[in-house]
Amino acid sequence: MPEDEIVRTVLRDQWHLSPSEIVELPTARLSRGWEVTAGSERYVARLVESTARLPAEAGLAAAEHLRGVRIEAGEPVRTLAGALTVETPHGVLAVLRRPPGRHLDGADPVDQQWWGERLGAVHRALDGFRHPGLRPWQPIDPEAAHLDAEPWLRAAVTAAVTAATRLTVTDRLTYGVLHGDPAPETFVLDTATGRAGLLHCGACGTGPLVYDVAAAVLYAGGPERAAELLDGYRAAGPVAADELEVALPVLLRLRWAVLAERSARRDCAAGLTAARAALESMPG
Repeated sequence: MPEDEIVRTVLRDQWHLSPSEIVELPTARLSRGWEVTAGSERYVARLVESTARLPAEAGLAAAEHLRGVRIEAGEPVRTLAGALTVETPHGVLAVLRRPPGRHLDGADPVDQQWWGERLGAVHRALDGFRHPGLRPWQPIDPEAAHLDAEPWLRAAVTAAVTAATRLTVTDRLTYGVLHGDPAPETFVLDTATGRAGLLHCGACGTGPLVYDVAAAVLYAGGPERAAELLDGYRAAGPVAADELEVALPVLLRLRWAVLAERSARRDCAAGLTAARAALESMPG
């Protein structure tokens, strides 16, 4: 059965929603998502790996926290049984009411400003947020067996992890709650009100906030294409400019290493090719 049909079935059985339309969101790197129309309401359905259930529920709680401090975010919708998430054959599914607005365009300079500003505002607003599902930031294991998938892979991952570990030991970084996968399509702008918000908070964890910024920069196409994104973040986020300058290249390399590891684990040749090209093009 196709994934969208599984989503339709689970929405009907667990949330009593009868979708008239299900449209897959642009592919984020660490989750799947669909925009769902049911009656007069619009929702976002998110699918994450089963192992990420608790962090995903932490993300839902984070969205509720943001709504409580007047930051527009998707409102989690509980199942008929009162659960936040449901296990499916492809992972864990969650549903949120979609906030109004259009998706941001990661290539548009003005939208990049909104994107960076909202990510920075989210980082500030989640300072002090606690949830038992929040996982501490942990670099990937360079000894994992699946890193033998390509001759170059283990050495590249090891180098990225070593550099990130050295950075966290030798530099004082700003830690907090991470979104986890801040793609531009995750953020929306309501042109009627001028308010920007976000659809969801990802599978939340805690770690260096620059790691989230690195993830966004990767979506923007690299530092050379992310000037306005970074400018927006510097204006609103809690990370100092000098920390951002020092930590961003290291954590951008680590982000690519994480995507390479994930691609190897999922036997995704295209992902491995993209990660290798990016890692080999980076200085150091």
